[in-house]
Amino acid sequence: MEQIIKSLLETDMYKFSMGQAIYHQFSTYKTTWTFKCRNKDVFFTKEMVEEIKRQIKMYCGLRFTEDELNYLENITWIKGSYVDFLRLWQPRYEDFEISTNAECGLAIETKGTWLNTSMYEIPTLAIVNEVYFRMAYDYNRLMKEYCIKLGDKVYALTSGKYNIGAFSEFGLRRRLSGEAQELAVKMLAEHDKNYVNSHFVGTSNVYLAKKYHLTPVGTMAHEWIMCVGQGNHKHNPAYSNWYALDAWVKEYGVLNGTALTDAITTDCFLRDFQLTYATLFSGVRHDSGDPYIWADKMIDHYKSLGIDPKTKTLLFSDSLNFEKANDLFNYYNGKAKVAFGIGTYISNDTNVEPLNIVMKTTACNGQDVAKISDTAGKGMCKNPVYVDYLQRCIDWRMTHV
Repeated sequence: MEQIIKSLLETDMYKFSMGQAIYHQFSTYKTTWTFKCRNKDVFFTKEMVEEIKRQIKMYCGLRFTEDELNYLENITWIKGSYVDFLRLWQPRYEDFEISTNAECGLAIETKGTWLNTSMYEIPTLAIVNEVYFRMAYDYNRLMKEYCIKLGDKVYALTSGKYNIGAFSEFGLRRRLSGEAQELAVKMLAEHDKNYVNSHFVGTSNVYLAKKYHLTPVGTMAHEWIMCVGQGNHKHNPAYSNWYALDAWVKEYGVLNGTALTDAITTDCFLRDFQLTYATLFSGVRHDSGDPYIWADKMIDHYKSLGIDPKTKTLLFSDSLNFEKANDLFNYYNGKAKVAFGIGTYISNDTNVEPLNIVMKTTACNGQDVAKISDTAGKGMCKNPVYVDYLQRCIDWRMTHV
């Protein structure tokens, strides 16, 4: 099998956004990341596991080129000091523990500095996906199915069947293959001028954004709130969002400002997302729970602060397809700026069920960390006692403070 990850830019943009802030503010933090396959009927053979190891070793041999570093430094919010760090940075295979010791046949953990381990998540998931689909199925057949469905998607946008406003491709971690994702990004960009009331903004894949002159899209992920808010043992975890928002503003000011709301429930997030942060951040991202309940809640919150919600972006990114995006756009267009980050539906749509795999932060500085999202079961923590503690902290704050 050819090398899957061919460039260190082949990751999601938010890894660089968070990475810069980690480098400047939390360079001593250490984290543990754990892989989980949520599909009950998926099994990774020993041959697949060996190929995954080989691919990760090849990934660890990559280095940033000067051309890539120059591209990053020309992104508005990326600073030269961080680019200089990346000039020296390299993945370490020694940070990986890969075995067959799991019910699905594949166990992966990464341990080390947060600066390192954060960067491993997306390439690892992309490698696992592509190895699995190439070895478990007739890949050429899957690609034929994928191309047919991709053509249907482009036609649906050009014909006006779906009107979804601004949307981006977010599918690197769940993609069928690098070939499939690149084909989708290329086609969606080429036909953008023909879309009816839809606009392809860009992709989270920085490598493809650079190659096709698109906007690299991405700000923060759950790891940011979890590690900043819960990695310091002196912090009250019910204030995780405040610590995370404060550190983000210190790094970026008014730039790069899309806040993720559901790391410890959106209701708790809103306790900290008061006038200063609501003004400084350009918008918020939805990643769990009912999107209509969430959007109504955000619009009402902005109004309660005297902020016109039409000046703020509601970015939807939870398990979207064009039909869901179309309905959300039609309902909220004119009430706020509406945007979509669409992942698996674009990058891995075949007649075979996609993998539901994740790599999550499970410890920071030797302490358990967890998220409690707006959808039950989306969290991942090795220690249920800590999850109970976190939930009790949240409940106490919501009822007493």
